[in-house]
Amino acid sequence: MLPQELIRRKRDGGELAADDIREFIQGIADDRIGDSQIGAFTMAVYLNGMSDAEVVALTTATRDSGHVMRWDDLDLPSPVVDKHSTGGVGDLVSLVLGPWVAACGAFVPMISGRGLGHTGGTLDKFESIPGYDPYPAPERFRRVVKDTGVAIIGQTADLAPADKRIYGVRDVTATVESIPLITASILGKKLASGLDALVMDVKVGSGAFMPTAEKSRELARSIANVASRAGTPTTALLTDMSQPLAPCAGNAVEIVESLALLRGERPQSRIMQVTRELAVEMLLAGTLAATREQALEKLDRALASGAAAEVFARMVSELGGPRDFLERFEHYLPQAPVTLAVYPQQAGKVQRIDTRAVGMTVVELGGGRLRNDATIDHSVGLSEIAAIGEQTDNQRPLAMVHARDEAAAQRAAEQLRAAVSIGDPTSQAEAVASETLIQERYRGETA
Repeated sequence: MLPQELIRRKRDGGELAADDIREFIQGIADDRIGDSQIGAFTMAVYLNGMSDAEVVALTTATRDSGHVMRWDDLDLPSPVVDKHSTGGVGDLVSLVLGPWVAACGAFVPMISGRGLGHTGGTLDKFESIPGYDPYPAPERFRRVVKDTGVAIIGQTADLAPADKRIYGVRDVTATVESIPLITASILGKKLASGLDALVMDVKVGSGAFMPTAEKSRELARSIANVASRAGTPTTALLTDMSQPLAPCAGNAVEIVESLALLRGERPQSRIMQVTRELAVEMLLAGTLAATREQALEKLDRALASGAAAEVFARMVSELGGPRDFLERFEHYLPQAPVTLAVYPQQAGKVQRIDTRAVGMTVVELGGGRLRNDATIDHSVGLSEIAAIGEQTDNQRPLAMVHARDEAAAQRAAEQLRAAVSIGDPTSQAEAVASETLIQERYRGETA
């Protein structure tokens, strides 16, 4: 079918054949289709939506537009599994989850991204570590996954190349907020990793990517079903992002917190609860545990024995970082010149947090980016962030700001005070504080 005829059919609300979608997407990857036609296609999809069959076809075509990894030639003794998140503030789950699940016997080739907007990026956090190479040669990546169990790297140009062009056009044509296009974009890249199973973490709340709770639910259902129908069994969890997930946000500060979690020092924290639930789902999906109880036992042993932390350390070393990073991380990680405690204007309990505003505070400190080509300062950020329901006063600050200079620290302090709502010390925090961290689970349907 001619590209313009495919666009016309979708513009008029028709359903596209899988072969036509595949040919169109391959034309994008081969540069035979221009940006104007991509823009017309994405707008037609945005306005008219897609059937389930169309989204599966779009996802698999995006996946197959470049190199699709294979692991069968390595004779791995256990399944290849992964997790993906829609992103948030203080969401350092991947840093802990990958090594933890690998220590339980899984193989985790995790392709991650950089931060954009108010959300942090896993690659930016790892680049806080001197020497860490987020773009190793393919054979080195495969070797690290086989020998260590996990490698967390960035997307290479040959993985789902059509998605890069489509996303660039969506970004400038107001077609980003389309569930079919978001689903195909996320899964096209993720499924190109050659996974046996996938677990998806979809955020809901003031720091979530999707604008409403219903949209987050719709995306979670779409991803679980489409990935499963594309041949990769997938479970999606809807998790709370009404406040920063960890008590910190930034790059080096999140590496420090990750090491504390891997050492078992924060067993009941919000970030650890979410990470544990995702890890359970990964072990079940990878048939490394038959029941939830077995999965929890494996995870507890891997943490208590130090095996999870050791896997993290080996991964860092194998990808070019210091061999003694686990023991001497404070020596290697950058530290901001200025640290400022931000106290509330009046004592009281934290009632609500504008999580997106907290994330933008980190961006304005220099710890994030609004453009893909922007450079960042890995040393800046926030730590000791107060949680909803926590008492703050002249002894317990809202957070600690890590900044490049005093002026930047003061600006961040004002932004933070504006982002946090404080109530009477004797009042109850709003209901959001007691909402379950794991709000819903969606297991993908294959038909």
